[in-house]
Amino acid sequence: MKKIAFLFPGQGSQAVGMGMDLYENYAISKQVFDIANNVLNKDITNICKNGPDEILKQTINTQPAILTTSIAALETFKSLTNITPTYTAGHSLGEYAAYYASGVTTLENSLKLIQKRAELMNEVQGGSMAAVLNSDEDTINSCISEVDGYVAIANYNSPKQIVITGDDNAVKKVCELLQERGVKRVIPLAVSGAFHSKYMKNAGEKFAEFVNNIEVNNALIPVITNIDAEITTSNIKEKMPTQIYSPVKWYQSIEKMINHGVDTFIEFGNGTVLAGLNRKINSEITTYNVFDKESLLETIDKLKEV
Repeated sequence: MKKIAFLFPGQGSQAVGMGMDLYENYAISKQVFDIANNVLNKDITNICKNGPDEILKQTINTQPAILTTSIAALETFKSLTNITPTYTAGHSLGEYAAYYASGVTTLENSLKLIQKRAELMNEVQGGSMAAVLNSDEDTINSCISEVDGYVAIANYNSPKQIVITGDDNAVKKVCELLQERGVKRVIPLAVSGAFHSKYMKNAGEKFAEFVNNIEVNNALIPVITNIDAEITTSNIKEKMPTQIYSPVKWYQSIEKMINHGVDTFIEFGNGTVLAGLNRKINSEITTYNVFDKESLLETIDKLKEV
């Protein structure tokens, strides 16, 4: 039997209008958005539909908007198929959609968790991030070691796409050193703070207090967790707060699933960011996307063929 994994994107995948095609065509998708509006006490549907972009890209709106869109896509897919994944995984905030898909949290609790996470992360100001393309980890770490000030790796997106995080000036200096060593693409990221860095540790500790009052179940379907790229079914309450200030081991998570027999992935949520990363991680695997009616039906048709 073919092993399939469900994937969920993180911050940066958002776009005005996301999720609305499914919202307008499938009652189950509309139901997810309606529940989100009530739980979040804000019109997340309108933010997704109309933005504007400067409102949607605020962390306090981006995270719940992406989570709602991803879960709506997942539930619509589930209403039309009987496919159960072998594993789930999500990139940064996407991990909360993976928890939902694996039965760890209810829809309501998933939304409450991501809203609190977004609020706490949004309170941390200062610091910056940059994506380093077509370099290697050794070169990046070498440049980091030569710079005064705090810089760390935030995301291991693919072997050739690594995101750094830290002090503004220190991140800028690392970027300059990388370019001096022939790295042609170093891209500053438009973020409000140094995500997945030590500056988020206080937010993680506050989040731990909130998580303790939320029902979190063992996973019915194993989740490959960001902080360690390990197959996880328990101790999830401990991993949730730590994830905020730990690096996202994304390509290691994909490789873990591939090594355990997964050759087909389905990305639920806006865009095709994770599908693009998968092509860079391993060109032999297949990744489908579900983000609107056309991609939903196309994915179902292709899965029937195989």
